[in-house]
Amino acid sequence: MTEELFPLVDEEGRVTGSATRRECHSGSMLLHPVVHLHVVGADRSIYLQKRSLSKDIQPGRWDTAVGGHVDFGESVTEALLREAREELGLEDINPVKLMSYVFQSDRERELVNTFMIEVDQSSFSPEIDPVEIDEARFWTEAEIEEATGNGILTPNFENEFRIIKPLLSCQKQ
Repeated sequence: MTEELFPLVDEEGRVTGSATRRECHSGSMLLHPVVHLHVVGADRSIYLQKRSLSKDIQPGRWDTAVGGHVDFGESVTEALLREAREELGLEDINPVKLMSYVFQSDRERELVNTFMIEVDQSSFSPEIDPVEIDEARFWTEAEIEEATGNGILTPNFENEFRIIKPLLSCQKQ
């Protein structure tokens, strides 16, 4: 099996080259694109996934409903739709782009492309991928605030939630 190949990008998302997953996660700080999809209930609760303990980054922590890397040769939209299908079995979604930003940890640097969809919690029944996700559920804003800073949520999600919280209120229809 060949190692995954990711595009390298500038801060505007223009492809400048490629690198393997290992190279991107080795502390090289090579900027590579990822996608996040927030699944938001009508009551503004947010569906989060608990990352599998087998994940190489942030195992066992709660994170965005869908998150993943853009593969080399794939568009951000193609990656988002693929990841939504693979992780939650979602089809025929029309995500709204919220923003893009650079996130840096001690081991990698990502251009995060953040999207959201709104769902009716009573009829939302995703098919979670048990290899990627240990469990998933809707969280209220208060539950997220209480968990923040306690090692329960990924640092990336905590950072992103602070940024998107006002945007979620604006999206309310």
